[in-house]
Amino acid sequence: MKHTSCHKSNRSMLFIIYLIVCILGAAACGEGEKTSAPEAPKVAAQKAPPPAPAPEKKATIGEKPSPASEKPVPESPAPVLPDDIEWLTNDTDPVYASPRADKGGTFRVAIQSFPLTFRTVGPDSNSSFRSAILGNQLSLIGIHPNTENIVPELATHWAFGPDKKTMYFKLNKNARWSDGTPLTAHDFAYTLSFMRSKHIIAPWYNDYYSRELDQVIVYDDHTLAVVAKLAKPDLHMRAGISPTPRHFYTGLDKDFIKKFNWQIVPNTGPYQISDFKKGRYVTFKRKKDWWAQDLRYFRHRFNVDRVKYTVVRDYNLEWEHFKKGEVDAFSMTLPQFWHVKSKTPNIENGYIHRIWFYNDSPRSPMGLWLNMDNPLFKDPAVRYAFAHAINVEKVIEKVLWNDFERLDHAFVGYGPYSDTTIRARQYDLAMVEQYMKEGGWERGPDGIWIKNGIRFSTGVTYGSDTHTRKLIVMKEEAKKAGVELKLQLMDPSTWFKKIAENKHEVVWLRFGGGLRPSYWQFYHSANAHKPNTNNITNTDDPEMDKMIDQYRIELDVDERIRLSKAIQQKAHEIGAFVPTTTIPYVRSAFWRWWRLPNIPGTKLSGGLFAPFDSMTGGLFWYDAALHRETENARKKRTKLEPVTIVNETYRP
Repeated sequence: MKHTSCHKSNRSMLFIIYLIVCILGAAACGEGEKTSAPEAPKVAAQKAPPPAPAPEKKATIGEKPSPASEKPVPESPAPVLPDDIEWLTNDTDPVYASPRADKGGTFRVAIQSFPLTFRTVGPDSNSSFRSAILGNQLSLIGIHPNTENIVPELATHWAFGPDKKTMYFKLNKNARWSDGTPLTAHDFAYTLSFMRSKHIIAPWYNDYYSRELDQVIVYDDHTLAVVAKLAKPDLHMRAGISPTPRHFYTGLDKDFIKKFNWQIVPNTGPYQISDFKKGRYVTFKRKKDWWAQDLRYFRHRFNVDRVKYTVVRDYNLEWEHFKKGEVDAFSMTLPQFWHVKSKTPNIENGYIHRIWFYNDSPRSPMGLWLNMDNPLFKDPAVRYAFAHAINVEKVIEKVLWNDFERLDHAFVGYGPYSDTTIRARQYDLAMVEQYMKEGGWERGPDGIWIKNGIRFSTGVTYGSDTHTRKLIVMKEEAKKAGVELKLQLMDPSTWFKKIAENKHEVVWLRFGGGLRPSYWQFYHSANAHKPNTNNITNTDDPEMDKMIDQYRIELDVDERIRLSKAIQQKAHEIGAFVPTTTIPYVRSAFWRWWRLPNIPGTKLSGGLFAPFDSMTGGLFWYDAALHRETENARKKRTKLEPVTIVNETYRP
């Protein structure tokens, strides 16, 4: 399982099971189209003299490590920066927050399970709650969600080396950790030490930060370079890493997992955990003197004083809490809530507003993932038959009110990088019968296919009851095709752990996506047959490996696009993922005292009430006057005007 702190788009792309939607029941998956970026991003260039060279120095990890700790990765001191550096910055892209936004209020959010740890690496760390923690950790640079240009975060300026594997950065000298410690270039060098350590028990990170990144060169406290192992396309998406507070981790040793399980690690973002009770709630508090609050792309954002996550273990129960005013916003992506359950007095009387907002982002791969380490799914013909036994179209019609669209494969919406010729295998009883009979299978007395005493029966694990109705339809239709689906609803934490330990047969979930297709995490054999990776299908194919390896280093855009499509064709041929549904919008209901900008979100917004995340989060704010007005109207039973907003600014 993985996190790259490389960049906000990578943060979601490279980290396993971005499960907010699946766990919380918001079944929306972003979709849209991206065009390939030029080798050098379109940002405003400005010449600047290089910083004064610093004396040669050697890295340390804060306090002296214990004997069991690992040595830090050496920082390669450089007496001078290259003479031909052209420093770039970007202070001209449009802002997307509202100048009308006020500070204040507490935003209350429901989560279905309490996190198993506050660590963001290592065992049990990859739950949906991890996004809240990482949403408050900035990177060197960000990506503008509408222009997709580079924007400053922890760095004010950046530059590209001619070797196409080195990127230089100047840090914002005002940047501080949440405990007040100044941020320095050494914290980025320490990221490599930390992520490569065997003590964090995170093999994906160990591999990524060893395979992808060569070194961090520290020139002085505020100037550094991040060097990739090889020349890379889209270097800024890899080199813009996040820092790790070396002053906090005073040496890594075998007790890391236990020692830091519930530690609140210093961060650089707008909020920090201020209070929690295990199994009940976690509260984040806004930093009143956050160092970045007046920067161009952060101004008028991250407005609420507190964000409180409370455990509500059932989505339907969360709806009841929301109607009572105990939760402030509710995802209404599921058609049953939008079309039926919305007929409730608080919405009809105008106390709660609704919004339907179209985005334009790559579509997340939602569907059924088959574990090919399971003997049943080692035969590709069986996998094809399984796909033809899943009636997605009936689910869309009968359960999803035709609000959703059929997803054709796992990498739709990436512009020229997506193969638009691939079509998902359709529900087809004749095709199921053909594949099964050719493989020597016969119908058993109960109508389920059987061969050598093995029935075509498999468990389907999922982590939220909101998906049950969809899966029941699939189960009933699959039975007609002679395939038995045993639905296994689990508590989200238990479900997640089963996937992480590679003990699943078929999993219903969606992964997050980034600005470019990412294949190594899902399909490379380096991540197969082991726990805690994103290769949950255990794809292990030499031809696939070869194409993925080349894709990762290919600098020619046309060849990289060709490889991308070839990989997608190979994945379709393997057939271990059954794509199901996607939608190009988000829908929410919210109490009317919460306000949004005139354009409520961005092109890449996956939700309008995400309190964190430096790219798209924190755009909403609390209106105390509207709160008083609403409560007075409720008390007097005065009807206000019902409001449903439909915004198509970014509709594909």
